[in-house]
Amino acid sequence: MEVLDPIPIDLEPNAVEEELRVTKAGAWGPFKTAFEIVRDSIHARAAYAIHYVDARFDDGVVIDGIRFGSRVLSINLQHVGRVFPYVVTIGAVLEERIDAAKDLLAKYYLDAIGNLALIQARTYLEKVLRSKFVLNGLSFMSPGSLEDWPIEEQRPLFSLLEGIEHTMGVRLTENCLMIPKKSVSGVYFPSKTTFYNCQLCPRSNCMGRKAAYSEGLAREYGVQKKEGRA
Repeated sequence: MEVLDPIPIDLEPNAVEEELRVTKAGAWGPFKTAFEIVRDSIHARAAYAIHYVDARFDDGVVIDGIRFGSRVLSINLQHVGRVFPYVVTIGAVLEERIDAAKDLLAKYYLDAIGNLALIQARTYLEKVLRSKFVLNGLSFMSPGSLEDWPIEEQRPLFSLLEGIEHTMGVRLTENCLMIPKKSVSGVYFPSKTTFYNCQLCPRSNCMGRKAAYSEGLAREYGVQKKEGRA
């Protein structure tokens, strides 16, 4: 398992302010305070491992002896031999600051800016993988992002990252949620075209959407009806 620690995070106030649509008239003060707190509270780091696909089935794959149940993952790894399971986190300190904040606006800004820092940390990991392994196309999937690959699949994913709790301080709850909360996990894999979970998710109200839902693509993956009931 390879660890990137620390990951440099470059949050620029004006860019973040524009991303969150902050009006400088009334909310700039609380935003600036929250921005400084986040900048002083995050410890971004990532861990990834290199594993290989042993077998593929209609409803899942086996990666280095570990079975994963997902039709979508199986299709995406149809012509893939090497994958990169990963965990990215910005640590627990910011969560403590969010919990301690009394003002709802402050909580919102702390949470939102923290999410942007987490996205930047994962983007950094992706750039490292692209450069180190000479990968032109790279996509990822995360357990829990689609009904087809439920959050319970975090357990086998974490088993591919032995020692992750000790090394990164990230653990799973009984419900397979990650602690610290500002953490993301998944599997990166080489791809000719970029795959987004969003393309197979019909939920309309999602702030993190990266691509429009494609009914045609959902039909190709064989998950249209299943995901449509979500």
